[in-house]
Amino acid sequence: MRILAHRSVLVVSRMLSSRAAATQATPVAPQTDQKWDLYAGVLVERLPIVTKTLEPIEAKFKEMLNQIELEKSLKSNHELRKETEKQQLELLKAGKIDLDSEALKQTAQDLEDAYNEEYARFKPAPRVTEADSKNDTRSLDRKLEQTLVLLVEQKLGSKSHYLLPQGLHRKGESLRETAERTLKECCGDKLQVTFYGNAPVGFYKYKYPPSVRNDGAAAVGAKVFFFRSVVKNPSRNVGSDQVKYQWLSQDELQKQLQQPYYQSVSQFLL
Repeated sequence: MRILAHRSVLVVSRMLSSRAAATQATPVAPQTDQKWDLYAGVLVERLPIVTKTLEPIEAKFKEMLNQIELEKSLKSNHELRKETEKQQLELLKAGKIDLDSEALKQTAQDLEDAYNEEYARFKPAPRVTEADSKNDTRSLDRKLEQTLVLLVEQKLGSKSHYLLPQGLHRKGESLRETAERTLKECCGDKLQVTFYGNAPVGFYKYKYPPSVRNDGAAAVGAKVFFFRSVVKNPSRNVGSDQVKYQWLSQDELQKQLQQPYYQSVSQFLL
């Protein structure tokens, strides 16, 4: 038993020695912490102005509901008054009653005719606007049934790209404050928005082009935290003439943005 125990100790000691030697022979590459710039981005939405046009099946369903409501609803005061006046008029013609002329001065039928005449003069505003016809992507008066998203032209390296407004975080600011400052610097004071909260709704990171990193940039790339906001008054657009911008629908965003960036942004689009 003593001989077996002694052999076991020798085997274990040899294994530990070989592992230690292998560890010493294989150098471990030092890990360098990569620095990233911190950005705040802003998703600015112009919400739909009008309801969407009904699909054929939706229109049929709406018509069915209206018919059910008509069949099951009680008569309105106007309908009851109209029936009463019709009966009184028949009795008056038969000479069975004598009504004061003031009682029939303005009947329910007269009111109904006036309402129908006013309705015939009413013309709803067109859903397709002049900005739609001209494809003016700088206008907020387009694609009234859809949500529009603001893109501004920003320079990354030597190239310019249309992105959601974003700005570099400054020391002492919260990310929400960075987002508010960035939007004001990009779009001016005219565009008024309401932020939905203090927490970001999305995230995206990208590495700077090699030309930027070779110029001595301290950071390897940027990490962008997006905040959601909505336009308060659609009649007030971007106030800065120096920045190039577009208001695009979600389908147009997919065509305009680079695919990796769009995949990230689309996660928090409604």
